[in-house]
Amino acid sequence: MFTGIIQAVGKIEALTPQGGDLRLSIGTGELPMQDVKVGDSICVSGCCLTVIARRGHGFDADVSKETLSLTTLGDLKAGSPVNLEKSLTMSTPLGGHIVSGHVDGLGTIRSRREEARSVRFDIQVPAGIKKYIAHKGSVSVDGVSLTVNKMEDDVFDVNIIPHTMAHTTFGHYQPGSRVNLEVDVVARYVERMLGEQAL
Repeated sequence: MFTGIIQAVGKIEALTPQGGDLRLSIGTGELPMQDVKVGDSICVSGCCLTVIARRGHGFDADVSKETLSLTTLGDLKAGSPVNLEKSLTMSTPLGGHIVSGHVDGLGTIRSRREEARSVRFDIQVPAGIKKYIAHKGSVSVDGVSLTVNKMEDDVFDVNIIPHTMAHTTFGHYQPGSRVNLEVDVVARYVERMLGEQAL
């Protein structure tokens, strides 16, 4: 589990095909790695990956064909920036919201515009998950915990403050960019409970 508060921006150092799957070698930049062990989880742009090898300022992770087809990890190239967050512990401040690292769908940046000191992004979502996104609710975009400004049909918008622009991959997004989306897990449980009551 994660909080959606990005701890560092890393970069893809190598992508190595592995019998239909892919092994990613990820440079972790300023992410502290002293306490990371093989088998630990790290959220990479919204995707929970397992550390299979450690290096000084980096780690390797295997990505299945399934994950490559359902997330933006299949779009990455050597040098691509990625948002990084280590899994939370009992002492981790929960500054964002509960994020599992399981991507629900791919969104597309529809527009980007300056708004005072922040940048407003309009993001189009797949039909299957738009019902889980609500005005002033939480959503994870490439692993970043954000508050939804408004939701109209299949597009929601978020304001990105200067700190988030500088310390995540949002600075690289342009109209047409694809992003990993994870809806608030609370919405899914509410739907399940209400559905069972209707049975």
